[in-house]
Amino acid sequence: EPRIYFERSLRSAMRDETIEYFKYIVKEDRSVLELIDSNYTFLNEELAGHYGIDGVEGGKMRRVELDEDSPRGGVLTQGALLVVTSNPTRTSPVKRGVFILESMMGSSTPSPPANVPELEDAAAEDLGREPTVRELLEIHRDDALCSSCHARFDPMGMALENFNALGVWREEEEGQPIDASGTLLSGESFSNIIELKGIMKNERREDFLRCITEKLITYALGRGLEYYDIHTIDTIVDALEADEGRFSTLLMGIIRSAPFQKMRRETQGQERLASMRDAANP
Repeated sequence: EPRIYFERSLRSAMRDETIEYFKYIVKEDRSVLELIDSNYTFLNEELAGHYGIDGVEGGKMRRVELDEDSPRGGVLTQGALLVVTSNPTRTSPVKRGVFILESMMGSSTPSPPANVPELEDAAAEDLGREPTVRELLEIHRDDALCSSCHARFDPMGMALENFNALGVWREEEEGQPIDASGTLLSGESFSNIIELKGIMKNERREDFLRCITEKLITYALGRGLEYYDIHTIDTIVDALEADEGRFSTLLMGIIRSAPFQKMRRETQGQERLASMRDAANP
């Protein structure tokens, strides 16, 4: 692979892509499903060149339509996410898969057992060449204890393996063609990231809508979720399903919910008590 110099301006452009992308979904009241995939993103000339996309000039970030067969689109294939879920010198399908599983599909993953060796140290076979990341993971999964967890997130992470540690598209690793295919524990199979995003938007759509609802309402309430919040979440998810995931449906569902309204009343009551106490004790 050609050497990529990760300049500060490129880091800033990656950050701005994600910020502008989310702002667009919110301000234009788009579907939250576009966080998974879309036919556009936000680029400037430097970031477009990094991605290998032609026709973008200048330093200003702007909305760019993607080709129909482009693997880009959605937050998963944005440079900012691909970089932070990589190791310093190579990709990490584990980190990438765990991110998708926990942050987009709402499934928790157990902590790894103690004293787990690095993938490179766990490679017990001499292939006569540097092993690919997929080969390292296959060796690692020979341990049944490791396999039980890795089978949940490795396939999702491997779907992004065509993107290197800096988010640049590639077809080969260590001279070997990249195999980005996999099968989820729920049974759906895919051959690349485009097909995985399709599964997430269709077969696993409810999982994503529930996940984003839970995360946003947790932020809004400033506390963890309790068993009595389930009805509220179910109601919002049903509304999102009926409204094609429109962002305003999610936002207003949370604002109008009983847990949020109760929190507002409690906060207002506490503020009134505080002001009365201050007035009584000047």
